[in-house]
Amino acid sequence: MTIREAKEEDLEILLEFEQGIVSAERPFNSTLFDGEIHYYDLSHFIKSPDAALIIAEENNEIIASGYVLIKKAEQYYYTFEKYAYLGFMYVKPEHRGKGINKVITDELIGWAKSRGVSEVRLDVYAQNESAIKAYEKAGFEPHLLKMRLKP
Repeated sequence: MTIREAKEEDLEILLEFEQGIVSAERPFNSTLFDGEIHYYDLSHFIKSPDAALIIAEENNEIIASGYVLIKKAEQYYYTFEKYAYLGFMYVKPEHRGKGINKVITDELIGWAKSRGVSEVRLDVYAQNESAIKAYEKAGFEPHLLKMRLKP
């Protein structure tokens, strides 16, 4: 398996991955509308100096992805001015359970550290137990739970 930064010519498969993420998240979020949804500006992540979109390849097949984006801390009371936000974490179903998500996470965290960023955050649905376990294996711990009410 090799890890590399994504290129524009990878966008077709990455857009398929995005729909895989949407499909996986639908059971956790009844507010998503039906049909195709695009969460990410993948082309921007490929081009931006404040982001890295990486992929894992095996036998010349793209099997996983993830991105890191440096964001400004909006609140004045944090001990950090910027943080790294991880997203677009996807592993093709037939390659899950092999530690690929951890490899990608480690690579993204290393990229952030090389740019002087020591705070790393991500979002995960509270009911998505398999994703939570994967992120905990990578060293993440729960921090904040968003709640909603539909009266």
